[in-house]
Amino acid sequence: MKRRDVLRGMGLATAAAGLAACAPGGNGAAGGASEVRLQWKMVTSWPTNFPGLGTGAAKLAERITQATGGRITVKVFGSGELVPPFEVFDAVSRGTAEIGHSAAYYWRGKAAAAPFFCAVPFGLNAQEMTAWLRFGGGLELWRELYAPFNLVPFPAGNTGVQLAGWFRKPIEGVADLRGLKMRIPGLGGDVMQALGAVPVNLPGAEIFTSLQSGAIDAAEWVGPYNDLAFGLHRVAKYAYYPGWQEPGPTLEAMFHKPAFDALPDDLKAIVEACCAAVNDEMLAEYTARNQQALDLLVREHGTQLRRLPEDVLVALKRAADEVLEALAGADPFARRVYDSMRAFRAQAQAWHSVSEEAFYQARR
Repeated sequence: MKRRDVLRGMGLATAAAGLAACAPGGNGAAGGASEVRLQWKMVTSWPTNFPGLGTGAAKLAERITQATGGRITVKVFGSGELVPPFEVFDAVSRGTAEIGHSAAYYWRGKAAAAPFFCAVPFGLNAQEMTAWLRFGGGLELWRELYAPFNLVPFPAGNTGVQLAGWFRKPIEGVADLRGLKMRIPGLGGDVMQALGAVPVNLPGAEIFTSLQSGAIDAAEWVGPYNDLAFGLHRVAKYAYYPGWQEPGPTLEAMFHKPAFDALPDDLKAIVEACCAAVNDEMLAEYTARNQQALDLLVREHGTQLRRLPEDVLVALKRAADEVLEALAGADPFARRVYDSMRAFRAQAQAWHSVSEEAFYQARR
């Protein structure tokens, strides 16, 4: 009865930690580990409280704090508050912060294979990315890549298939891509460059003003939910789909390896569970919010929603295959990752042809 009263009077996570600490002869939360009280910092590449991305990072910090019963307390620093958005990797690597929330394709200058763990043009969608990471060997490769940088990565968010981008002028054919200055990071930028465009890598907070001033002609960010929040429809009239460049963009929670390795086993398991929960929840949120935002953009703001011309998509696919093969040919680790992902994509695509795709066709 006293045990029941304790559980009723305390938060479940706190109670569980307290009861485990009382167990004799145990490890993990038992004994000295129950006295762990850590104050961790999380740095992100997103504006504080920005819908989906910023709030996803905040939810991860909150869940870790709550689920550990306060044994790990995480304070979030948004883009630029502690470090600039593109310095998250270095900050966590050197231990300035214990956690970073960002996107792996920003770190291609550190490791050529890094973009594969975020988004690959014409690659895996969100469901396939999660499956590859968890059951196809992807996470093991990711951790092997990050280990020399003192980092332990986890998937911690996914937006689903994005828009192809916002354009100030219509795209009628491949010729319209030549000379186009477009904010597009990662491998998608390489593909656009192969077709004559000029890729520009900008943090999200700078996209609106860059479009407004004419410094760039187009930009891809995320999708209707986030793009509406940034007001991109006010500076670019044309929204194009499908999001060939980011079909299943995975966001990362990377941990400073010495800090993570020092955790007792129960806290490691809690952190992993929190990352997995946020990864699933973020995709659900984007699935729920994107069409609502798109309806608003089209009906009330006059956005011109258009599909990319077929010849443009064909050219993009051809260029993507060439870019990916060139990257794999130039870097042995990238070759391992690309071959693993490509084999998994073939397997998933074969199954989806008689499951997901077949169902969509039957449902119409």
